[in-house]
Amino acid sequence: METPMYKLAAAACFSALLSTMPVSVSANGQKYQTREHSIVVEKMVGRLKEPWALAFLPGGDMLVTERGGRLLLIDSKKFQKHSVAGVPKVAAGGQGGLLDVAVDPEFATNRTIYLSYSEPGSGGTRGTAVMRARLEAGTGRPALKDARVIFQQQPKVSGGRHFGSRIVVARDGTLFVTLGDRGVRKEAQNLKTHFGKVVRINKDGTVPADNPFKSESNALPEIYSFGHRNPQGATLNPATGRLWTLSHGARGGDEINRPQAGKNYGWPTISYGRHYSGGKIGIGTEAPGMEQPVHYWDPSIAPSGLTFYSGDLFPKWRGNLFAGALKDQLISRLEISNGRVTGEEQILKGQYGRIRDIRQGPNGAIWFVNDKNRGGLFRILPGK
Repeated sequence: METPMYKLAAAACFSALLSTMPVSVSANGQKYQTREHSIVVEKMVGRLKEPWALAFLPGGDMLVTERGGRLLLIDSKKFQKHSVAGVPKVAAGGQGGLLDVAVDPEFATNRTIYLSYSEPGSGGTRGTAVMRARLEAGTGRPALKDARVIFQQQPKVSGGRHFGSRIVVARDGTLFVTLGDRGVRKEAQNLKTHFGKVVRINKDGTVPADNPFKSESNALPEIYSFGHRNPQGATLNPATGRLWTLSHGARGGDEINRPQAGKNYGWPTISYGRHYSGGKIGIGTEAPGMEQPVHYWDPSIAPSGLTFYSGDLFPKWRGNLFAGALKDQLISRLEISNGRVTGEEQILKGQYGRIRDIRQGPNGAIWFVNDKNRGGLFRILPGK
């Protein structure tokens, strides 16, 4: 069982960090030595334009979103790209666009996927939305059918910041969706808006009966937890089924949290960072009724993408948490014990640009996408 969240002083308590440097080049990729494993990083697909998210279909084929609004189906044999028709119109600009993709656990029978994106509104406004659709991929061009918007962040506002957004299918079949504060900081504490929240919905967009605020007149019923800044990573711990999230701080204060129903995670009242101007955020790092992060970074690494490792290819990494980083251009490997972060190793720093998403593949390889105009899809395998 995971222990309650705790406050851990910034990286001073951790074992030494390692910025992995290449040791050799193989025919199939670049070799590196990490603290626990020798690895090879292979570029499997190139010429991606700002890839944002990666998801695996049964059998190993992949879906990749590009922030500009294109969804790609990539076959796992020849790694060819196929553009998917029927993708919703997105408000691409700033940090918005086509964002996350998630595959229904029953995809083999229902062909269902979920997309999050910045949805255009009237007068130049936009907000994070979630669409459900059926993926048809026969002999012709793959396409989304029976598309339906099942969630819309309220209200829509102008501006191009802090959309979130990750989608996680929980073990009970509900969906967690992470939502940024849209740059309107105080609204993360307002239960009458979706800004700075993790919401929980059923697969059809209805509200689960046991949501913490469903019966409260002064709160939106979809809200599961609140006080988040801009969560761009989310995953389930495969050992416990618990949700973990990863959120951008400002100047410092990036956070990993384990959101619980009805709990307040503090933004912008408390934070371990400062405003970009250097000014103080809120009242400090603690306040009654507000939760502490599992882990935080100060200075910020600008994290995005989050996954637990449970495969067989890297046995010494089982149970570890992996996070990508944009500003620091690295992958953070976090050692976890009883729900606590006990060590960190930073790998591939500066080698592959901004790491936007990271996932474990079906056979235990680790995959990531780097977010730039000539971005790519990469695979990490054991070195020999």
